[in-house]
Amino acid sequence: MSRLKFIALGLLIVLAIWLINHYGMAQIRAQVDQLGMWSPLAIFCLRFTSVVVPALPGTAYSVLSGGLLGFSQGLAVICLADLLSCCLSFCLSRRYGRQLVQRLVGERLMTRVDTLSQRHLERNFFLMTGFLMTGFFDFVCYGVGLTKAPWLKFAPALVLSIAISNPPIVALGAGILEGGKLLLGFALLGIFGLAIVTGLVQRYRVTDAPEP
Repeated sequence: MSRLKFIALGLLIVLAIWLINHYGMAQIRAQVDQLGMWSPLAIFCLRFTSVVVPALPGTAYSVLSGGLLGFSQGLAVICLADLLSCCLSFCLSRRYGRQLVQRLVGERLMTRVDTLSQRHLERNFFLMTGFLMTGFFDFVCYGVGLTKAPWLKFAPALVLSIAISNPPIVALGAGILEGGKLLLGFALLGIFGLAIVTGLVQRYRVTDAPEP
């Protein structure tokens, strides 16, 4: 996760704790239930947009989804949003190329996409999966789309990465807002594992960086 995403995640946790102390969890859940399908739809749209436009922080929405919708429904919403948005990012990148991607991510962040597209991730399924499990998975989808990686190789890596990386973050929100010690413990262990994966991937990016 980037520094901005960590800050957004921390701010959301602080806000969630304040809301619970101020209004009470029962009242918050009652308000969410009154919104019906609009709550999961709103979270889906926010998460979907944050992936297609990577400049927007999206990790906080995973915590929000777990806290407001519960672990099971919150996880389903986030996983569906990630699956559809990542597939769209890959297809847009593959179909329209670098020019459209730069318009979506911005010229400043386009260097990150270019760097990822030069990592030769298409040659190593597990390395591609590892990159997709990190906080910059949204850039990875665009970067892989600019390579010759086949769809049939990208799709399983995407599904596997979503299945592994999303539950700990959603569980963090559900554990904090529901007071579930088991969920919170699982979330912290999962986030620790994701941090290790991110560190290994970051090391690969440095050691395998192209010479100027």
